[in-house]
Amino acid sequence: MGVCMSTNATVDTSKANMGVKKDTDKITRTGSVLRQDVEDLYENYTLGKELGRGQFGVTYLATHKKTGVKYACKVISKRKMVTKEDAEDVEREVAIMYHLAGHPNVVNLIAAYEDKHNVQLVMELCEGGELFDRIVAKGHYTEKSAAAIFRTILKVVAQCHVLGVMHRDLKPENFLLSSTKEDAVCKATDFGLSMFFTPGQKFTDVVGSAYYVAPEVLRRNYGPPADIWSVGVILYILLC
Repeated sequence: MGVCMSTNATVDTSKANMGVKKDTDKITRTGSVLRQDVEDLYENYTLGKELGRGQFGVTYLATHKKTGVKYACKVISKRKMVTKEDAEDVEREVAIMYHLAGHPNVVNLIAAYEDKHNVQLVMELCEGGELFDRIVAKGHYTEKSAAAIFRTILKVVAQCHVLGVMHRDLKPENFLLSSTKEDAVCKATDFGLSMFFTPGQKFTDVVGSAYYVAPEVLRRNYGPPADIWSVGVILYILLC
């Protein structure tokens, strides 16, 4: 996830609960971040080795107790949610992932859990790791190979925009590969800085990751086209 350097966005968060699943049979938690009824993660999954660590959470290998199917579980500590905006960011991330569910090039959110210490997001496991690590291992991609990956990235960003979602932190680290095979499927992930938007809406908060941020983001007046700048930088990284 990139760094959010300001929280004064002039955005409409009225859609933040779109797609969030509710189950009235589950126990309601007090002080809830997700503001929905949830059950205990550990009733259904066991957590194993650490897969990765970011600014706001740690991802573990998770195994479903009944089926044995393996997933990735991102554990976000509530202690790091020091402001109301931090909690809203997590709630919105969950809502956006449910909103994009079913797209073949978006990491699928299986379920969201919460207890008094953490929010836990169970997602499909992408065993190929980050696109960034694949680029480092290869040195660079051929134009033909880069074109195939770039086409996939453009398609998923276009679909996000059609569905009213701006990612705002596109970079090779936020694309995962489904397997270690050369023809692995590339999938977008980490929607922690993403926002719902309406046509013509402008944002003013400076967010994202260094080197990938569009100039208009730094000028505090931008919209979805800022994602396209970041995609262009990814293409450069693939080829250089």
